[in-house]
Amino acid sequence: RDSQQADTEHLSRWEKWRRTSSKSLKKALSDVKGLLSYLVLWRHDIHKIEGKFGTGIQSYFSFLRFLVLMNFIIFILMFSFVILPIIISNYGIFNSTIASRPKNIEDNCTIYEPNGNKGLVYFYTYLQDLLSGTGFLEVTCLFYGYYTIDAVWVSIMRYNFPLAYLLTTFAYLALSFAWIIKRSVEGFKQNLVHDADPFQSYCNKVFAGWDFCITDPNAAHLKHRSLEYELKTDLHEEKQKRKIAQRTMKKKLCIYSLRIFINIIVIAILSGCFYSIYRVTVFSQENSNVSIRNDTRTDLVKAVQYLPSIVITLANFIGPLIFSFLIRFEDYTPAFEIKLTLMRCVFVRLANIGVLLFSLWSQISDCGADKCKPCGYNYKLYPCWESDVGQEMYKLMIFDFIVILAVALFIHFPRKLLVTYCSCKLVKCFGQQEFVISDNVLEIIYGQTICWIGTFFSPLLPAIATIKYFIIFYIKKIVLIHTCKPAARPIRASSSNFFFLLVLLIGLLLAFIPVGVGIARIPSSKACGPFRNFNTSWEVIPDTILQFPTLLQQILFGMASEAFAVPFLVILCIIMFYFIALARAHKRVVEQLREQLV
Repeated sequence: RDSQQADTEHLSRWEKWRRTSSKSLKKALSDVKGLLSYLVLWRHDIHKIEGKFGTGIQSYFSFLRFLVLMNFIIFILMFSFVILPIIISNYGIFNSTIASRPKNIEDNCTIYEPNGNKGLVYFYTYLQDLLSGTGFLEVTCLFYGYYTIDAVWVSIMRYNFPLAYLLTTFAYLALSFAWIIKRSVEGFKQNLVHDADPFQSYCNKVFAGWDFCITDPNAAHLKHRSLEYELKTDLHEEKQKRKIAQRTMKKKLCIYSLRIFINIIVIAILSGCFYSIYRVTVFSQENSNVSIRNDTRTDLVKAVQYLPSIVITLANFIGPLIFSFLIRFEDYTPAFEIKLTLMRCVFVRLANIGVLLFSLWSQISDCGADKCKPCGYNYKLYPCWESDVGQEMYKLMIFDFIVILAVALFIHFPRKLLVTYCSCKLVKCFGQQEFVISDNVLEIIYGQTICWIGTFFSPLLPAIATIKYFIIFYIKKIVLIHTCKPAARPIRASSSNFFFLLVLLIGLLLAFIPVGVGIARIPSSKACGPFRNFNTSWEVIPDTILQFPTLLQQILFGMASEAFAVPFLVILCIIMFYFIALARAHKRVVEQLREQLV
């Protein structure tokens, strides 16, 4: 400090002022950052969970917080560019034009009469509509069919609503992708540091694990517990590795044979789930849609429309229970056990959504006996097919939340009461439950995939997802604290966080497929929505480009041609190979530094 003061004596007044200002600004920014950390959602709750149940379970609640924030941002996007223009036009604040009926299209294609409730309506009818998205909800801004405007005029400026709708869809998918990749890279760095050397990981915890900024006794206790869990996890993993190394050839053969047999059972369960969903979806669509359109619904028909959601919910509930039971016999490490169970359960859940959408697409595009010759899609069953897809996604979202709430109320809490107050041997055999991370992560990844797919068809779905995950946080927190015990086999947070995001990324990439097919391949409904003037939703892009100046048109169409794509791909490959070579060089340097540290 003395040498710094001596140096500053020879500086000009301007240079002294600049250095002082820079220091003051840094201090102010540091203080603001410290204050903002207190505004982080559920900060105190998550720290308490970390101290009591370890970093593995804390990573689940941090992941849930991330999804709440992401869905809220997606909702802000959809509200600003899609929902708000409709509200403004409805109140007559700005002038707007309705998307005109397409020319050269038969009148049958343009008939869409949502089944809104008329006359005296019973309360249970509103409840049914709330669960299924039909009736009064079908004619609200919740679904695609409500958005019929073509443009909003602000003075002489024209707001192209169909273009805004499509670009906002691309924006929320791109934002989700970039955000997940950013968080995944951070998790990957932590994984690399941990997986490098167990001895180094141990030294880091013992000599550099303590946070010397902690002054509160409660915070110190939580940090103690967190470090204890991390050390337990390290020891348990080393024990498992030693056990695996000591296996005889006979033992290995037995384990591998058992694993093959269990995987055959898993494939059989998956096949049964997919076939059931496909048959139920086809049956439900054929029997319920015609009755709804003709307003001839009976109680049986009303029940039929819920069949796909009920079967998918049952498959999602029973499948993971069977997989969690079977994996106990496969003798994997705790970390790999979670990953494999999660991958199996993710596959069954995401594939269930895929089978449902495939069944819907096959029904929408079913052109047998010239059903879709006039319009390009099955207009008799689906006059506004986008709203129908939105309703299916809405039903899955609502049923998923109902199941999570019901499991907490009717399974977790009664089990806790039985274990606490009943001394029966059967009850003691089951014991107090553990918080199964794989199942809980799977629930929220499944719900998020539904949200990504459904937002194009139901713009308010991100708002529903935000509220749903906000409530789920408190449900899971209460269940964890009051009914669960700490895991017998601790789980590491660094590997968990990275793996959760990796599975979430798989869900997002799978969501791209149905949304892309709906936008680019299936003809848009001619009776509803902002794209009824276009053959497909994608056509709004080239149609808008054709309104640009000729030079800009040539540049954009040139960028979309093979002449631009091939050189661009070659340059990308060269850049990728350069970074791979750079990473290998860095890896060698890191290995040398590790040797020097040892």
